[in-house]
Amino acid sequence: MSGIARLTAAAVAAGVVAAAIALPAVGGTGAMFVGASEDLGIKPEELKEPPLAEQTTVLDADGNEIAWFYEQYRKTVSLDQVAEVMKTAIISIEDYRFYEHGAIDIEGTMRALAKNLASGGIAQGGSSITQQYVKQVLLNSATTEKEKNAALEASYARKLKELRYAMAVEEKYTKDEILEKYLNIAYFGAGAYGVEAAAQRFFGVGADKLTLWQAATLAGAVQDPNATDPNLGKKQRAKLLDRRNVVLNRMAELKKITQEEADAAKSRKLGYKGTPIPGGCGTSKYPYFCMYVRNEILSNSDFGKTAKAREQFLNRGGLTIKTTIDPKMQKAAERAIKKHVFASDNPVASEALVQPGTGAIKAMAASRAYGTNKRKKEMSYNVVADAVHGGGVGFQAGSTFKTFTLLTALDQGMKINDGFTVGSGYRAPYYSTFKNCKGENIADPSHTVTNDEGGGGFKSLATGTWGSVNTFFMMLEQKAGLCNVVKTAKSLGIKRSDGLPLQEYSTFTLGINEMDPVTVANAYAAIGARGKYCAPMAISSIKDRNGKVTTYKPKCKQAIDPEVTDAAANILSGVFTKGTMRGVGGIGRPAAGKTGTTDSQATAWFAGFTPDLAGAVSIGDPRGAVTHKLNNITIGGKYYGSVFGASIPGPIWKDTMIEALKGVPPTDFTPVNSSRFGGCGSSCAPRQPVEPEPGDDGDGFDVRFGGEDG
Repeated sequence: MSGIARLTAAAVAAGVVAAAIALPAVGGTGAMFVGASEDLGIKPEELKEPPLAEQTTVLDADGNEIAWFYEQYRKTVSLDQVAEVMKTAIISIEDYRFYEHGAIDIEGTMRALAKNLASGGIAQGGSSITQQYVKQVLLNSATTEKEKNAALEASYARKLKELRYAMAVEEKYTKDEILEKYLNIAYFGAGAYGVEAAAQRFFGVGADKLTLWQAATLAGAVQDPNATDPNLGKKQRAKLLDRRNVVLNRMAELKKITQEEADAAKSRKLGYKGTPIPGGCGTSKYPYFCMYVRNEILSNSDFGKTAKAREQFLNRGGLTIKTTIDPKMQKAAERAIKKHVFASDNPVASEALVQPGTGAIKAMAASRAYGTNKRKKEMSYNVVADAVHGGGVGFQAGSTFKTFTLLTALDQGMKINDGFTVGSGYRAPYYSTFKNCKGENIADPSHTVTNDEGGGGFKSLATGTWGSVNTFFMMLEQKAGLCNVVKTAKSLGIKRSDGLPLQEYSTFTLGINEMDPVTVANAYAAIGARGKYCAPMAISSIKDRNGKVTTYKPKCKQAIDPEVTDAAANILSGVFTKGTMRGVGGIGRPAAGKTGTTDSQATAWFAGFTPDLAGAVSIGDPRGAVTHKLNNITIGGKYYGSVFGASIPGPIWKDTMIEALKGVPPTDFTPVNSSRFGGCGSSCAPRQPVEPEPGDDGDGFDVRFGGEDG
């Protein structure tokens, strides 16, 4: 049956039902419907009214709105928040006897029936506002196409059921309450549900500020909101204008306004503004963080047992979600990135800031805007986060992983000045030299790991870390045990960005796994919190539509011995004064960190922390870091022969932290337990120390300590 035929049948059915109730049961149609009503039971039936789908609002840590999510763009308002002229207009055109009749308007329905039968089509509607509200509830409750079709089908049985529901609604609510519910549930077109959203979408005002011609426009739109959707084009706007004038004429006919007022209003242009609908991460000030929040709710069982339940919770719940993002820190990250990397550059820089001790994500920024415009080099995925939170495969983390080997060695009893004499190359002596966590032999005696700049000689935990010496860390990982290093990393939340298992090869310490800035920053934040690991946290509280507030606390555990992290922080702080970041310098307060560069400068990183804030910065080419390396390249208007961790990521991190921590009193690291970690134990330097090689590679680190990953 065609749509018109269904609507015609529905109108006829409404009229026949009304006639059956109003007329004596004598023969023909009357007798038939009296029998039908007895069989079906024409008596009130309770209507299930699930909460309306409402807009969810996302706030930053200061309470500013930053994003909106919804299935239907709606803002529920009370009847006293709707202009009187709007109430008058909708009642005049949809159900002028609304305050006089019961669940069904017998007089109006009979008049509509006669006119429709005479015209052979639908010349006049016969449903009351109460019946229309019932239909909208049934439509909004439908979760499948079958249920939606059932709510719209033109059958006597459906009309009778709708009537029973309407009778119950009339018994349950006052007329004002029914009108309020109808105005909030009705669809007006242009993606606007409810009179408040429609007023803002169409005219840029609240429902309480609507004028006569605006109210008549909205009242006219509800009859066929798709045919009169002004957002679709001139044809639809012309239909809406005609429909508006019909409403004005009807209001004048009913003496609700004078003919002069109607004529003045009809002389106005349509006036549709098409105020942009807020919502979606594409319109957010912080699109990458917005994506993180959205995906956190959709993937976390804390917010619903099933994926469908979580989606409805987010898009229909009318929630107010307060998040952890700090506008000041976010601005600091954005400005620092923009200073060093242009949006037009092929490589993309991204940064995350995390608070030690809570895991709260304070900033997520990238050098490119979020979007799908390839010409503008916009990013359509969350380059700052993992795949679960809308990200991609990530970039290899390079030497930032050496920190996990350092922590493992310290935890096993090595002291700060313990170390090894290493050469410029390292080759595993046996296949069994390295075993993964399954106990499998995974060493490759045929492969030699090298340093970028030589770097042989005795290296302690301190000097080996400051220089990021590859061969030293291969020896250190061999001594500590690969699986132990992997376990340390995992205890700090390290997992691959793409969600696949960590690659447990001998070069694990050199950062062969693809990571994202949020995960790396959070791991380093745990070191800043003296080994207290907290899961990354983006949501601090959620207020539901009824005003109930649920507060979310950090999920933390003591992952590493605090004294071990104190010693590691002591060593890593030397990276700024004696190591790979010496040419960049520190931030004017206690800080520690580690540069990271992958094989042949495919990607570069810097991860660092203070006791108050941690951050990680990555840079790589999203077209493919292996095939598009960071060599002989111009980034941010500056030419680089090779990009290392101290070339771009380090300066971005430094500039960010200085600005982000302005006004925050500096916190000192806890002093090292010298009796436990001071000096050296069983692996002291030879009596005749090897002379260091002079020179500097020009990118901020001393070749005496070796290069980044070779």
